[in-house]
This record gives sequence, structure tokens and C-alpha cells, in this order.
Amino acid sequence: MSSVNNFDGKAPFYFMPHQFHIPVLGLGFSIDTPLKVARYGISSVVSIVDDELTERMRKYHSQLAQIPYRPIDKKVEDSRAQRITAYLNLLNQLVNEQFEALKQQDFVPGSDICRYFELLPEGSVTKHGYELMMDYPEGPRKKIFQDRLRQRMRKGNIDVNIMAKVDKLNFDKDGTYLGDENTDALAALKAFAESELKASVVLSAGMNPRLYSYIEQFECFKPSEAGDLDKRIILKVSDYRSALIQAKFLAKKGLWVSEFRIESGLNCGGHAFATDGFLLGPILEEFKQSRALMLLELETLYLKALQQKNISIAQMPKQRITVQGGIGTAQENEFLLKYYRLDATGWGSPFLLVPEVTNVDEQTLQQLAQAEQQDYYLSNSSPLGVLFNNFKYSSAEQQRLDRIAAGKPGSPCTKKYLCTNTEFTKEPICTASSKYQKLKLKELAAQQLDEAAHQKAYERITEKVCLCEGLCTSTYIKTNMLKAKESKAVAICPGPNLAFFNQVYSLDEMVKHIYGGINLLEKVQRPHVFVNELNLYIDYLQAEIQRYWEDISEKKKKHLDGFKDQLHKGINYYKGLFAELANVKVLNELRLSEERLEKVVFN
Repeated sequence: MSSVNNFDGKAPFYFMPHQFHIPVLGLGFSIDTPLKVARYGISSVVSIVDDELTERMRKYHSQLAQIPYRPIDKKVEDSRAQRITAYLNLLNQLVNEQFEALKQQDFVPGSDICRYFELLPEGSVTKHGYELMMDYPEGPRKKIFQDRLRQRMRKGNIDVNIMAKVDKLNFDKDGTYLGDENTDALAALKAFAESELKASVVLSAGMNPRLYSYIEQFECFKPSEAGDLDKRIILKVSDYRSALIQAKFLAKKGLWVSEFRIESGLNCGGHAFATDGFLLGPILEEFKQSRALMLLELETLYLKALQQKNISIAQMPKQRITVQGGIGTAQENEFLLKYYRLDATGWGSPFLLVPEVTNVDEQTLQQLAQAEQQDYYLSNSSPLGVLFNNFKYSSAEQQRLDRIAAGKPGSPCTKKYLCTNTEFTKEPICTASSKYQKLKLKELAAQQLDEAAHQKAYERITEKVCLCEGLCTSTYIKTNMLKAKESKAVAICPGPNLAFFNQVYSLDEMVKHIYGGINLLEKVQRPHVFVNELNLYIDYLQAEIQRYWEDISEKKKKHLDGFKDQLHKGINYYKGLFAELANVKVLNELRLSEERLEKVVFN
């Protein structure tokens, strides 16, 4: 059941005005999205990977709001945490001011307060009350009605994202290690914990025991006597097993997971963490079937840990389960919520085409609006060594090709957030850097491979792009903050589902599309979200076979056989599901996908 209609006035976090949230989008695309949507009750996620970006955005928004700005220099001790905390506090202050100002407005058609209620889902009791109020005759009773509606209003959350394993070690100018608490991920966590936000940290990209253990040090993650949490934990997960393992690890430390945010392994934006053939539908089914048992197990571990800390609570904190990745229509949105008993959905990439919500420069915006399916592809572009959703016509991709053509592959490395490689150096460097690629290509030349093998290896080395700079550039262009010597090349990482959206939209249009008020994809031929993900996995399997075609080991062949078998199991699950729902269209799409999978053969 959605929590939209269950507001009792006592649970501000678990009453969410909307049935969707906007996930983190790159580094900069959603860096200030809360300032654009939170006052309307829409929650969104801000990346806190890049403290240089947060500092520059703090200056930008302080000046816009005519608030005194005091810079925090990079050389100051603990500057990374201080910078991020200061920016989050500014967001919190500005959103609170926006929201309070909105609540004081008169209910005049076209006003922001009316927009707040009109954006709510049709099933919302609050929206129904608003519509009744607007038809009410003028007088004291209408004023009372309006005051009650104002009391029910709630702003969206300003949540933050930390990629758990993007956790660079940091050293002082003399090369002395600054300690575990000053690694990138831990410093970002500290920044959030010390901020004024009452919100959630979204932990993504796998488990980092050091980071997870560090959370225990902060009082703000501990429950009040009533069981409320000022700071909450959201785990972004791709399957049930990993979700349970991570949540148990945290529960044993007295840390509660307030939400499992299930994301498609391949049908998503940014980095893609493919499962071993496990598809989204069966994963959601497992969560649905095991939710009560999981909750009981986690509660037992959590209460035992709290008892050891001499903490007692009147009631358990709540736990939400949401899903994101490739959802495209109101029908899919409603189906996922109801059939799998989810609390909300995440809509990310489509909001890249909503300029009033995200930071996409005009050139890239128009390119995305005109793009087709083949323009989005899964690449090895990320220096992290994880698959990365790329856009063929991004200016960062063009810059990479231009540098190769000029005989100067690779990028300057200034921010160093993704420095992980020590093949040639004692201190880690980035595989997208010109320094690394020069050394790696020199090694390649010494191997004297045949032309085809050499070219293949050359392309694999030079495919990496600088994400630290590229994923911020669009924000700097849009806010006119790009410095004279900074690169204008924009990297962007939409999910493949964006191919079906082919216009620039307003916030109102996108929200109405999500809730079924309008259909932005009415004339677009598009497979069901589950089928689209299935096809992406078949493409992935074919690519893996091609990669190992010439010399496939028995171990790898066994793995790929198991992967294919898992896809067949997923298809059988879907066939049973959509036969039960009498959905002939999806059954036909599944038949075509199954035929494709049958044709995938190993050497």
C-alpha cells in the first residue's frame, strides 16, 4: 500500500506527499534540485561526492539569496566535511524559507500554494480536500478549511547520496595519511551527520564496512525514546540477498535501514551494476514475499543492539521499500506500487529533460530531446571499472575522441576522486588520466601484439573519460560559473529509458505524466519496463560472450550458462505474471525476447 493516504499527523517522514522521488543524477545534475522541488513536497537526492562543487554552489545560491558567503578554503583542516555541511545547511535554510513563504500564500489560482496541491497524486486525500475547499463558498469556514490544509502540507526531503566504495584515502602535503576518518566517503558521511538536515543518506555502489561502522559513532542515527530518527539510512540495492546482508550488518550496530531502494541492474542511469541474470520482477517478488520475515529478523537484531547500548524505544522505526530504474508510464508506476506493495517509485533520467528541475546545459538538453535508442549505450568509460551508461553525442565523448586523434589521449586529473590504480605508481592515479594512459600505452606497445589485438587493447585503455569534471560541467555552464580555463566538455549518464522521451518538459507535465493525468509517451512504441530490462540483459550477455569468444574458460562458460538460465527463469516468471493479468501485449513482447535469448550460443 502506498503511504500517500495514511497521514496521521504524527509521522512526518513516513507520510510522503508524493508517490515518487527524484534519485541522484550524476554529480551536478541534481545538486540543487531540492531548491526547485522540495517546497512542493517532492523529495530528491543530492550527490555529496564533490566538495568543490558544493562549495561553488553554496557561493552561487548565497549570492542569489543575498546571504553573506564566507568561503571555506581547501587547505583548511577538515575542509571537505566543512564545505559539504555548509552547503547542506544552506539548502535546508533556503528550502525552509521557500516552504514557509509558500504556506502563507493565499489560495489564488496560479499561486505556488495551489500548485503544491495540484501536483499531488489523484488518490491523495489531501488533494481531494483541496479541491473541495476551492469549491467552497467564501467565508470563515473556508478559512478554517484552508488552515487545516496548510497544516497537512509537508516539504520534500533533501536526501544525500554517498557511493560507498568511492572512498579515496587522503594525505597531507608531506604525504602523511590523514587517517580513516578523512577518507572521501567517511568525510562526506560526517558532513551529513553534522548538518542541520533531518533527512536520509542513500548508500549506494556496494558495501563499505569501514563506512558502515563509522555511522555508529554519530548520535543523530540513534532513535529517540519514541523511535524517531533525525538522520536515516537508505540502502540502494539490486537484490534481496545483498540488501539483507547489509541491513543485518547495520542492525547489529544499532543502525536501522529506513528504506531499501531497489534499482534495476541495467535499466538505470549512471553506473550500472548488472546482476547475474536476476531480473527486476523476480527481485521485487522476493522482497514482497520475504518482507515480513526480513523485518522481523532485522527488528530482533536491532532491539538487541539497542539494549546493549541501554537505549529503549516505544515503537520500532518504520521501513519503506521503493523501486527505480526504467519506469516510463503511469500504468507501470501504479502496477509496481500496487502489485509489489511498494511505498514509492524513483524517476530519475526523465527529469534530465525538465530544465526547471535539473542542471542540463542547453546544448546537451536539445541533444537528449532528439536522441534515439542507439544513442544511449553501456560503456567501460568509468575509471571505477564499473559499467557506465553513456551518451554517444556528449561533448565529453567528443573531446575524448579529439584527444585520441591528436595523439594525446586521456584527461588532466585535478580532483582525483577516482584515483584507484597503482599499476605504475605508488600513489593511486586515475585510469582516465593522461598520465595513466601514457604509461599503459607504452606497456601495450612493448607487447608487440598483432594489429587487431593491439587496436582492441588500445580502445579499451583510451575509452575511460574524466567523470569528476565532466559530470559537473553542465551545472557550471547553466549557472554561468564556468571558469576561463575549465573544460566545457559535458559528461552525462542517462538511463536507456530516456530514449523514449523526446521533448523538453515542465515539472507539471512530468508529474502529471507520472500520475496519469497526461501521457507524454502516447505515440511512442515502447516495451514494458520489465521487457526493456530483459532485453538489456540479453544484450549484455551477448556482449560478454563476444568479449570471451576466442578464449572462453570452463569457469566463465559455466558462469554465462548460469546467467542465461537465470534469464529463462525470469522470463517464465513474467509469462506467469502477465498471463494472470491477461496482458497480451507484454506476453507478445516476452515471446520475442525469449526467441532472442534462445539464439544466444556459446563457443
